[in-house]
Amino acid sequence: MAISAADVMKLRNMTNAPMMDCKAALAECGGDMDKAVEHLRKKNKDIQAKKGERETAEGRIATYVDLDKKIGAIIELRCESAPVAKTDGFIKLANDLAKHVATQKPANVEQLLKQAFLGDAKKTVHDRIGEAVGLLRENMKPARFARLEGLLGSYIHHDGTVGVLLQAEGAKADAQVLRDVCVHITAMNPLAVRREDVPADVVAKEKEIALSQLAADPKNKNKPANIMEKIIEGKLKTWFAENVLVDQIYVKDEAKSKTVGELLKSAGLTPVKFVRYKVGELS
Repeated sequence: MAISAADVMKLRNMTNAPMMDCKAALAECGGDMDKAVEHLRKKNKDIQAKKGERETAEGRIATYVDLDKKIGAIIELRCESAPVAKTDGFIKLANDLAKHVATQKPANVEQLLKQAFLGDAKKTVHDRIGEAVGLLRENMKPARFARLEGLLGSYIHHDGTVGVLLQAEGAKADAQVLRDVCVHITAMNPLAVRREDVPADVVAKEKEIALSQLAADPKNKNKPANIMEKIIEGKLKTWFAENVLVDQIYVKDEAKSKTVGELLKSAGLTPVKFVRYKVGELS
């Protein structure tokens, strides 16, 4: 039977599949639109299975924040090539999944893929990803995500490879300050929010390193133990200032005198937690 261009375009709009795939699906299904949709979904699942073993070292970080509901999420979506990671279709998929995670609260990636997709309850998240795979012809998969509640800020680096979601406490959110702190976290990559959040074994290791450095210097040979301890405390203080968020000098402060903790305090905010993702960190 003859397949009209209008039907092909309608099916493409419904599925985002390539035009020739839509035409072939309609021809195989006798022009039945619903059957053609299912045919393409099955085909897209086959494509996912066929490409499932390919490396997905490229990708994008996406965030979603609802200031009114005080919910947000960050997700890392992987693909095979940098050009695909920059396409509008892939970016939209990443943003859609971030919103889905924030609102639907999946416990893990496996559960996420099985959930009914937020934008269309007739399909699962796996189906939604399958449509993008069918269109862009690359394997795609969510690698990890996190969901936070409270006063939230977020930032995505211009190339999409690094993103931050920040949770704070306070009377109200200062969107600009929270975004600025997220920019800082993106650039400076702190280890923890506060000193007490740094694992004890990490602190012990830093102290051990400082002690070894002092012991190796002949000038310290006859120094009293209490003086040595104060020197070690000074070295640890410097290390904390370089690695702990609230102690770090705010990256945009030209005078190099204001810490991130002071910046947040001036806005009536206390940082609670942050999540910083960089594409490919799990490879």
